[in-house]
Amino acid sequence: MDGLARTTIAGFSELVAALGILLFAPAWTLRFWQAWVYLFVFSASCALITAYLWTHDRALLERRVEAGPGAEKERLQARIQVLASAAFIALLAVPSIDRRFAWSHVSPIVVLAGDVLVAIGFALVFLVFRENTFSGATIAVSAGQRVVATGPYSVVRHPMYAGALVMLFGTPLALGSWWGLLAMIPMTLAIVWRLLDEERFLAKNLGGYDAYRAVVRYRLIPLVW
Repeated sequence: MDGLARTTIAGFSELVAALGILLFAPAWTLRFWQAWVYLFVFSASCALITAYLWTHDRALLERRVEAGPGAEKERLQARIQVLASAAFIALLAVPSIDRRFAWSHVSPIVVLAGDVLVAIGFALVFLVFRENTFSGATIAVSAGQRVVATGPYSVVRHPMYAGALVMLFGTPLALGSWWGLLAMIPMTLAIVWRLLDEERFLAKNLGGYDAYRAVVRYRLIPLVW
C-alpha cells in the first residue's frame, strides 16, 4: 500500500468516524434513523468519488486529501476554512441536538428529499472533478494549470461550491431538523467569501481567468449571481 492509499483510507475513516460522533453523540442515542440514512448517503457518495479518482485521476485525489485550514497557503483562506468548518459542525450537531429534544417535526418525505439533495450535490461535485483535474482542496495554481471553461464551468464559475451548497442545504433536512438550517447562514457566507477571494487570487495568478470571467457571467447560481 503506497502513501496516497494510506492517506486516503485514513482520511476517509477519520471523516466517517467524525460524522458518526457529531450525528449521534449530541442526540445521546443511536435510534436516529435519519442520521443512519444520511451517513450512508454521505459515505457512499464520498467512497464512489474517491474510487473514481483513484482509478482515473490520482493527481487530483492527492490534491484533495490535503485539505483544511492547515493546508491553505493563503492566511485569509485559512481563516475562511475555520469558519466553514465550524458551520459544517453546526450543520450536523444542531440537528442531533434537535433530535434529542424533539424541537422539529419533519415528515419522512422531506427527510428523503434532503437525502436526494445531498446525493445531487455530490453528483455536481463529481462532474467538477471529472472536468477539472486542478480542482484541489486549497487555493493554489499548479504548474501547467489552465482555465477550464467546459462542462459545469460553462454555466457558473464555481460549480463545485454550487454543488456543495446543494449538499449542505439538504443536510439539515435529511437529518429532520428545521433549526439546523440556521447553520446555512454562516456556511453560505463562508463559501461566498472564499470564492470571492479565490477569484481575486486566480485573476492575479492564472492566465486567461479574466477573459473567462467576461464570458461566464455568473459565479454560483445561473441567472442570479
